[in-house]
Amino acid sequence: MTALLQISEPGQRGKDKCAGRAIGIDLGTTNSLVATVRDASPVCLVDDEGRALLPSVVHYEASGDTVVGQEAEELAAAHPRDTIVSVKRFVGRGPKDVEALRTRSPYCFVDDPSGRMIRFQVAGDRAVTPIEVSAEILFRLRMRAEEQLGGPIDGAVITVPAYFDDAQRQATKDAARLAGLEVLRLLNEPTAAALAYGLDRKKQGTFAVYDLGGGTFDISILKLEDGVFEVKATAGDTALGGDDFDRAVVDRLVGADAYLEPAALRTLLSAVRAARERLTTESVVALEGRELARAELDAIIAPVIQRTAGACRRALKDAGLAPDDLDGVVLVGGATRTPAVRRFVADLFRSEPLCDLDPDRVVALGAAVQADVLAGSGANADVLLLDVIPLSLGLEMMGGVVEKLIHRNTTIPAGAKQTFTTFADRQTGFDLHVVQGERELASQCRSLARFQLKGIPPLPAGMARAEILFVVDADGLLHVTAREETTGVEAHVGVKPSYGLTDDEVERMLLDSYAHADEDVMLRLLTEQRVEAERIVTATRVALSETPELLEGDDLERIEAAMVELARLASGSDHNAIKVGIEALDGTSKEFASRRMNRAIDRAMVGKRVGDVASRVGEGRTGGHG
Repeated sequence: MTALLQISEPGQRGKDKCAGRAIGIDLGTTNSLVATVRDASPVCLVDDEGRALLPSVVHYEASGDTVVGQEAEELAAAHPRDTIVSVKRFVGRGPKDVEALRTRSPYCFVDDPSGRMIRFQVAGDRAVTPIEVSAEILFRLRMRAEEQLGGPIDGAVITVPAYFDDAQRQATKDAARLAGLEVLRLLNEPTAAALAYGLDRKKQGTFAVYDLGGGTFDISILKLEDGVFEVKATAGDTALGGDDFDRAVVDRLVGADAYLEPAALRTLLSAVRAARERLTTESVVALEGRELARAELDAIIAPVIQRTAGACRRALKDAGLAPDDLDGVVLVGGATRTPAVRRFVADLFRSEPLCDLDPDRVVALGAAVQADVLAGSGANADVLLLDVIPLSLGLEMMGGVVEKLIHRNTTIPAGAKQTFTTFADRQTGFDLHVVQGERELASQCRSLARFQLKGIPPLPAGMARAEILFVVDADGLLHVTAREETTGVEAHVGVKPSYGLTDDEVERMLLDSYAHADEDVMLRLLTEQRVEAERIVTATRVALSETPELLEGDDLERIEAAMVELARLASGSDHNAIKVGIEALDGTSKEFASRRMNRAIDRAMVGKRVGDVASRVGEGRTGGHG
């Protein structure tokens, strides 16, 4: 079977659009689904054999054809390098981000000329990216939907892990475009699940959504009330899931450092997954010539399950809640079928989880509901989703400190703006460094983008003013605009990093922000005072060189001594002492500064009539901006 990937131009069908052809897609690590709303209720669409789940597996043949789904899964063991499984773990990542996966995967990776993209070498000497692999899966789901709905698809809501960063979200949108799908919205998976659950069960209250799939984990705290679904907090790990259960079992069977040929590794992983799924209902199964008991499996995967605990506690803390404050815990994702996971969730949240809805289908059903809303069918028009951004966004300032403009767990879409000034005289541009993370210094956060605002007038330090606007859209993607207020010069960047946050980096960012909170604040205060000390010393030296004739008595000696002392204090680590030194220099040079100001006023008054000046002052008071 050959997939003919096409690009669908938004709006090309115009008034012929049918609201009933909006779909929701759960693009999963292990399986993917497509759903739509019929008679005001979401339903999953099935293939000719009645299967709703499409295995997220793509096989590439030497002829150039591709096989997707169940048939591809059956070819994985015989053709491990030509069959891509769990591609979601590679989406939006760079080679360095997935080094551990590269060394433990059966794939043949080829170098990308840019050094930024992951590429798999498959049959026919083809090199394909994770975006292209994902597009093949999305194309099959699109074809299924068009066949059953009787026409072209008007748009799709595609779900992503709540902790997907900008690069991973953008890669998902690119894959959808390649598959000929117009993306109405990228929707966080836990939010989609809560949407389906809330409408189905008519529940009100505050719930935790524990979403553990094949390759990703998310925990979200949501409040459901009168059709409003508000995310209070979210946390997670974009590289943690059932695949890690399987790898832990393989490591136990053959040793963590053992090397297996690609075909043998793929065969063993498939056998382990099948055994793990059977142990959901059975107590003992046969695996590779030995018996594997459920109790042994539980012990092997316990450390992996425990990795979800930190994110759960962090989400509760961010939401200002304790486990007893929740009205329930909803389980999502195939890995939550594992009995050990359900016991862990029950112990952690001190209540039995709600798992009567199919954890494999609930995300797709919620996505279909949101697609129905955005398509304007009216069936669920009273539903409102309020999602959040997972990590703070900000700018690097002088001294390397971070000024956060949008904080984590802010409801999206969101925007924030702030005005900044130049640091040096005659500065004609701003270098803008956009970062993501919770620490106080840019070096401790993840760099997202760098760009420049050029062409500002060469004014004295502090006179040019640039307004920086951050906008996070409904898909969670960041856009930054910088505008110089005097000239109107503007620069804009849609932040599209060529790599993504690794799971370790996401976890480290937040854990470090707690562990080093006091230290970070002190370091930030120290940096800010050092920058201010440098600014005032530089300005004072310029003033001394420009108007030495205005010095009187021992002014020069006292000011020089104050500057020397401030420089000494700035080399230390006491921000309060530096602040005192700044105030001392300011006091010592106060009279000199006053004489400079008086001269400037006198020169400005030359040739002017008092009445004219008074009139101008009056106009400034009534018509100015303060």
